[in-house]
Amino acid sequence: MLRELPRRSRAGFTSFAVIAALVVLLGCARGGPCIAIVAPDGTTRATVSVEVANTNEQRERGLMFRKHLDDNAGMIFVFPDSEPRNFWMHNTDIPLDMIFADPQFRVIGIVANAAPHTDTMRNVEGSSQYVLEVNGGFCAKHGIKPGDHFDFQNLFPHASE
Repeated sequence: MLRELPRRSRAGFTSFAVIAALVVLLGCARGGPCIAIVAPDGTTRATVSVEVANTNEQRERGLMFRKHLDDNAGMIFVFPDSEPRNFWMHNTDIPLDMIFADPQFRVIGIVANAAPHTDTMRNVEGSSQYVLEVNGGFCAKHGIKPGDHFDFQNLFPHASE
């Protein structure tokens, strides 16, 4: 049976959602780890508040089982070296864009709108050391393309394992 929440509960939920969104947006301003994606001409295309996956366990789990990812949020996968990388969407509930970058933080390729719950390997041509996952459609919305670069803020990207 579907019940409508009392007006006070709905207002509280709405307030909570607004506060949660502000925390993510202010994460960079408060010193949280962020990545600015910068065009070759120096223009910032977007800034993403990131969670860091720099251990084997964190990289294996990634964004699996997540039901939501805020608009300007993502996960940066940091590897100990640069090589061809393959990602899949097994147990991932939301479509994602995957942005692959080389050791100099230059974007070498993008997998756009990877469909959830698939085991198809996703990759780009070339070797990468960093892969940023964001909501599907993020790259198209912000004009992100190969040749852009990552500017890490409040974060020194290194693999722990």
